[in-house]
Amino acid sequence: MTDSFPIALATADVPPRATPSLYPEPFASLMHGREKRVLGDRFGLQAFGVNLTRLEPGARSALRHAHSAQDEFVYIVEGHPTLHTDAGPTPLAPGMCAGFRAGSGDAHCLVNDTATAVLYLEVGDRSAGDRVQYPDDDLAAHYEHGAWRFTHKDGAPY
Repeated sequence: MTDSFPIALATADVPPRATPSLYPEPFASLMHGREKRVLGDRFGLQAFGVNLTRLEPGARSALRHAHSAQDEFVYIVEGHPTLHTDAGPTPLAPGMCAGFRAGSGDAHCLVNDTATAVLYLEVGDRSAGDRVQYPDDDLAAHYEHGAWRFTHKDGAPY
């Protein structure tokens, strides 16, 4: 990126992220039907990321996960996803939002179990040293030097 960033842009002008998922296989394939438009990078934002994410029917936002150092926030623009947390499922609707405090340990993800697409805005910080737990899967992640490193829960690399 250059040092020149736009003041404003139309989200439709931002192409979807080229890599549908950063997860290693077999988990990357589970993200089929999810499309992210990485908005924050277009403005050169460094402290936090902003994505406009679309979930087709049957798609999910991520594996159910909890961050050690990253706060996360989602705002539902269109559709009716179900938020899955340690407390169970919570139906969401346009205009609703949810937040996940770093270190809370509450694993979460959105699932689109409806027949229409879901569109939501997600915001998360870029905390160095962040670790992610995936309670339902043999996966762990660590954010360092601007990139995610994925391992099995026992520390073996994928």
